[in-house]
Amino acid sequence: MSIEHYENFPVASWLCPPHLRPAVAAIYHFARCADDLADEGLVSTEQRQQDLQAYRADLNAVLAGLPDSGRWHTTVFAGLARVLPQYRLPAPLLNDLISAFEQDLVKTSYCDRTELLDYCRRSANPVGRLLLHLYGIDDAQALQRSDAICSSLQLINFWQDFSRDGPRGRLYVPESDLQRHGLSGDDILACRDSASARRLIAELCDWAEALMQQGAPLVHQIPGRAGWELRAVVQGGLRILAKIRAMHHASLLHRPAIGPFDAPALLWACLRMGRSRTLKQAATADLRLSAAQAEGRL
Repeated sequence: MSIEHYENFPVASWLCPPHLRPAVAAIYHFARCADDLADEGLVSTEQRQQDLQAYRADLNAVLAGLPDSGRWHTTVFAGLARVLPQYRLPAPLLNDLISAFEQDLVKTSYCDRTELLDYCRRSANPVGRLLLHLYGIDDAQALQRSDAICSSLQLINFWQDFSRDGPRGRLYVPESDLQRHGLSGDDILACRDSASARRLIAELCDWAEALMQQGAPLVHQIPGRAGWELRAVVQGGLRILAKIRAMHHASLLHRPAIGPFDAPALLWACLRMGRSRTLKQAATADLRLSAAQAEGRL
């Protein structure tokens, strides 16, 4: 997993089966470039919108077997064009990713958790579904668990990145959660630390963890080394949550990150993900999510 850019999926690591690495890398470069068009550099919102429209046009051209514009050919579409027909990657999932990045340019807040999860459905979940597609896994339970893991990773990214999203004017904490804790969006955007803010972040971390545990049994459905790679992804997300808790939920002030010294703990956590233990955690997560829904938090 990238440390500088916290990713929602692994990038063709040595655990990934060699024959799938070109496809995984192509998906990564496609998503990474679209994300950078929406975020990186000193460019106006209008220019970013135009760039993403051009990017989508190139994607649709490649999907139709036509030449792209050449603007992102070497870095993105040459590789994607090679794997699209080989693996029949679902076009709607690729378009969903672009739609999420386009949304980031015009939408800066979310009224409730349902609305935020719809964003995650397009910004993160397609990646997990694309990877499952590469492995030939398409049963409903696996897809549901993949969505839970990817949404959780996206949420963890938000709770990790308050100091980065604030200057961009992006608020991913639902308004309903803010109101319940007596906070405003401006408090989060300005990274104003307080006891109320820390209670809010603690609750948000619990939500993300429950989603992760709900999806964790997927690691036992993915064969071979790829299943171990998914274990590392799951534990990497949980490790970030542990770091936020260790700093007493002060992630408005400090950005937690995974470093080399976390490797032993991550390896041990991966080894301890036995099937029965993981299924028990998933059942507990289901109960926690049901309780949250009953309390009107979902």
